[in-house]
Amino acid sequence: MSKIEINNLTVDYTEKKKRFTALRDVSLSIEDGEFVSVIGSSGCGKSTLLSILEGINTPTEGEILIDGKPVEGAGTDRGVVFQHYSLFPWMTARKNVAFGVEQVNKRASRAQRLEIADEYLDKVGLIEFKDKYPSQLSGGMQQRVAIARALAMDTDILLMDEPFGAIDPKNRSSLQELLLDLWEGDGSTARKTVVFVTHDIDEAILLSDRIVMMTANPGHVYSEIDVPFDRPRDRMSLLQTSRYNKFRNELVSMFYSDVADRIGGEEVVL
Repeated sequence: MSKIEINNLTVDYTEKKKRFTALRDVSLSIEDGEFVSVIGSSGCGKSTLLSILEGINTPTEGEILIDGKPVEGAGTDRGVVFQHYSLFPWMTARKNVAFGVEQVNKRASRAQRLEIADEYLDKVGLIEFKDKYPSQLSGGMQQRVAIARALAMDTDILLMDEPFGAIDPKNRSSLQELLLDLWEGDGSTARKTVVFVTHDIDEAILLSDRIVMMTANPGHVYSEIDVPFDRPRDRMSLLQTSRYNKFRNELVSMFYSDVADRIGGEEVVL
């Protein structure tokens, strides 16, 4: 049994009295401990799919199963990291992380929650900034706090919606490597199951076991591609290989053929 099963998912919504289909007949299986990236052009339903997985929206048709059970609202088995940090501005970094721990472990004492928060802030390199408020942290540091909070919750599943999209290229690269290090761990604990939404092909290749390419109008799965590079991965070593460049070019061609098809079919308004 797969960790996540998405079966014949269709999502319709109404805007300005017009009905739109965001996703149509999407089916996908994600294994326990797998890192899956979902990529595609704007409007292909990537974020809609994640919101259904999170449980904050419901499908029009179809179902999502986690460990064989239907998703019925948000759950403590799923941690979420958004593009825009989503930290509480009135809480310090430490208290933001401890708040996440409290949501999944009501029995933990305040001291235990703060101890866990410190552990994960240390893992993301921010223990010295634990008493700072979000406004006192850079964008990259705020996102590290958000990642620390999601990991500290110790959920089986991590849902990440373009978490590095608003970060400058240098910090983005550092955060990608940090996420990989934390996900791979030291082998003493099971890897999290990660569903990672991105529009960055290089990011998807670096991070993923498998890439799900989606097309738009309405959104559906166009192709599922296994990433053929062994772990652990080194960015610079990958970039220097012809195999990487060939694989990347194939993905780019696939991505832009969808855009070209939509323009040719007059489905894209420029």
